Amino acid sequence: MMGPLLTSELSGLRLLNRGKVRDVYEIDAERLLIVATDRLSAFDVVSPTPIPDKGRVLTALSRFWFGYLGGITAHHLTDEDPLALVGTARERDQLAGRSLVVRRLAPLPIEAIVRGYLVGSGWRDYRRGGEVCGIRLPDGLREAERLEQPIFTPSTKAAAGAHDENIDFEQASRAVGRDTMERVRELSLRLYRQAARYALTRGIIIADTKCEFALDRSGALVLIDEVFTPDSSRFWPADGYAPGRVPASFDKQYVRDYLERIGWDKRPPAPALPDEVVAETARKYREALERLVP
Repeated sequence: MMGPLLTSELSGLRLLNRGKVRDVYEIDAERLLIVATDRLSAFDVVSPTPIPDKGRVLTALSRFWFGYLGGITAHHLTDEDPLALVGTARERDQLAGRSLVVRRLAPLPIEAIVRGYLVGSGWRDYRRGGEVCGIRLPDGLREAERLEQPIFTPSTKAAAGAHDENIDFEQASRAVGRDTMERVRELSLRLYRQAARYALTRGIIIADTKCEFALDRSGALVLIDEVFTPDSSRFWPADGYAPGRVPASFDKQYVRDYLERIGWDKRPPAPALPDEVVAETARKYREALERLVP
């Protein structure tokens, strides 16, 4: 098995996009190949240092959740073997455990965010005006406090190098249509509630999450991209949770904290990460997988 994968290189397929984490290749007009590399982005800048096995963790978790949540909504994953698409041992090594063959669909231009706890940008918005994306919340809530009911707070889907921005439901509806947004909201909340209930039985709180959707040819919503991974969600250990402080999480927050400590200005290029930060971050990702997937 090869070491950490920072960039995939496949000779027989056309590269469509290199995102912050995923490389996307065209198979044909109906299918795409998605490769989850070991890249990590912090503050919207990709680190030059890969996190070993990160892409495999993200892929395994997405596969699990697509199956577990399949009764709620359709998803873009197919049953095809990605390794059958390449011809060399080196390319198969690049794909092993970190690649998916998916239906080729046009994503909606919004991020579907669900918050079950008041943290991150939601906490900052609440402190300024008592609202999150136009949703009024009770007075006196503390940072990381569990909300009485999870809330749907969409955001823009920014281009590479830019930042997503929180928007309210009306703004999102103007982008994709009210009927579509109402369906996105309903499905996102159902997905979050079911995933959060399950995760709690495994000792993990899902504080918030980001989902992405596309429409198929019939107009049905399809869950795409990744789902309930440490890159798209905040995972907290349930046994370390108390409102008023943010628990250590199973994700890249450890890297963000390190970069804050060293005073990086959050502009490219990102500094290389020391071995101990890489090892601890990899451990956190692996623990999330081990806890969640039986």
